[in-house]
Parts: sequence; structure tokens; C-alpha cells
Amino acid sequence: MAVHIEQLLGQEAESLLSHECKTIAKSRLHLPGADFIDRIFSQSNRSPQVLRSLASIYNSGRLAGTGYVSILPVDQGIEHTAGASFGPNPDYFDPENIIKLAIEGGCNAVATTFGNLAVMSRKYAHKIPFVVKINHNELMTYPNTYDQILFGSVEEAWNLGAAAIGATIYFGSEESSRQIVEIAAAFERAHELGMATILWCYTRNNDFKKGSTDYHVAADLTGQANHLGVTLQADIIKQKLPENNGGFSAIGFGKTHKSMYETLSSDNPIDLCRYQVANCYMGRIGLINSGGASSGASDLAEAVRTAVINKRAGGQGLISGRKAFQRPLAEGVEILNAIQDVYLSDTVTIA
Repeated sequence: MAVHIEQLLGQEAESLLSHECKTIAKSRLHLPGADFIDRIFSQSNRSPQVLRSLASIYNSGRLAGTGYVSILPVDQGIEHTAGASFGPNPDYFDPENIIKLAIEGGCNAVATTFGNLAVMSRKYAHKIPFVVKINHNELMTYPNTYDQILFGSVEEAWNLGAAAIGATIYFGSEESSRQIVEIAAAFERAHELGMATILWCYTRNNDFKKGSTDYHVAADLTGQANHLGVTLQADIIKQKLPENNGGFSAIGFGKTHKSMYETLSSDNPIDLCRYQVANCYMGRIGLINSGGASSGASDLAEAVRTAVINKRAGGQGLISGRKAFQRPLAEGVEILNAIQDVYLSDTVTIA
């Protein structure tokens, strides 16, 4: 598989696969591994029931027992409208096909809506770990508003057999304070019931764009969002791959230190992602990066590139949806397996 990875990386292969991180040394990180739950979570306040739920995720699918995770997320039916999301492949209007893709694709878990998982819970809850996405940004309000609102209760997620709940917070938005309080309470309740927690730590504010540069994907902003997420006791952090840096300085808010840009990071994409990992308690809480939108023919190469950057930075996996479900099943499985092969490859090492 190493040759295949190099081919997919193209001209970036040498720079990505041979990069040595000189910002935050890998020796400072708590890296993924077969013993991750024993090494990290057994020291925490997580109950035995939560440890069992985490184990069900870490020990499922093709990456079982590695400490890495590959999750299929499908909440775009609400977030982006169902027709726009499933138009490329109408099979996924049927939630059973979402779960089948996750199983056949060798994923550790499937993350989707209350409705999707509830309608199939008795058939599949014991076959693959469920992650119930409990809040969403709906697009039916006109003019459109951008807010994450709860679509159900933590108790109902537990009732339908979920191993974990997932939630999004739009850090930087006008509604973020309410979302933080809301999701902190939801995560506390989920842990009480024995479920794990995954937080989509997204940034959102129109002023985070300056000219042609979008700082929603800046390492400093996303890193701080991650740090807020782990403080809320998320067990896994989902974040977009960083594409730039210096958001706090360009926008003119927050607190910074020159070391954030001069010694703790660089322009290299692996170093930018490592700064995100560092903000997840130096890897004590796993960072999974999102796969992003489907671009068509380049999806396979883009997915592998993201996986290589995440793994070499010290991250814990990928959560990729649209690249997989907006195409025929066999092609979706191929992309999911290619992502997993990066984490199974001995030649893709920690930078």
C-alpha cells in the first residue's frame, strides 16, 4: 500500500512522508495505540460504562485494536438539505444504506441523526457502534440562520443503543455561549449513562474571513476551539484540517504569543495539524479530522492526503462522509478503506 499512497500524494509525497516536525516534538505527545484506553482514559473520571463504550468504538472495524478510528458521518440531510446531499446517490435517503456503508467500509462507528439510527436501531445497534448526532444546523429558516439546536434527548440516544453522542458547537458565533452550556450538560448526562462523547469543534463568524483568506480553518482558531472542546470533556474531537494560521492576529481579537506562530507551528500542513493535536491535551483526547466535501475524481487522493497529515501529526483518525456516500457503494467502500490503509501502514510514521 505504501507505493499506492505515494502515487496518490503525487508531488507532495516526499514532503509529506519525510517531514520531520521540529515544532512540538512527538515525544511530548500521547500517541494512539492498542493500549490507548488503558493508558489514557483509565486514569480519568470516565466510568467503567464509558470505558466499555469507548472500547466498542476503538475495537470495531478494520482499525480495531490500533488506537485509530475511521467514522462515517452522515448528518448532511439536515445540515445541507437531503436533496442536495443525497441527490448524487439517492440510495442514501434510506438510512439502512448509510449503516451498511459504514459496516462494509470497515468503519469503527457510524455517526448520523436520531431519525436514521432510531428507525434501524434494533437491526444494527449490536452490529456497529452508533454515534447519535444530537444537534444540527437546519437550513429551512428564512432568511437562513446558523445555529446548532438540539433534535432530541441524551436519554433517547441511550435508549436506541448508542455507544456515543456527537454534537457541534460553533465557537465564535453569537450563539456559542448557549451552545457551550447546552452541550456541556448533554456530555455530562451522556457520561452518567455510560456513553462516550464526540465534539465537532467548528468555528463560525462572518468576521473570520478577511479578504480572500478564510480563517475558519486557521490553526490558531481551530486549535483554541479544540482546547475548549476537551475542557467540555469530549472524548474525541472532530476538527477541519487547518489550511492557514494567524487568525487571531489578522482578525484582531483574542490572546496570542509569538511562540504560537514562531516555534509551536510552521507553514507545513503537518505542523499546523500538530498544533491542533497539542490543544487536545497533547493527544490525550484524540483528534479526528473531517474529510471535507466531495470534489469528484480527486476525492480518493484528497482523503489519503488528509489521513497522512492527521496521522503524521499525531492525530487519531478521520471522519469522512460525503466523499464516501455521494457515490456508488463499492467506490465509497474503496475510499473508506484507502483512508484506513494509511493508519494501518507502517511506512506512514509520526513526524
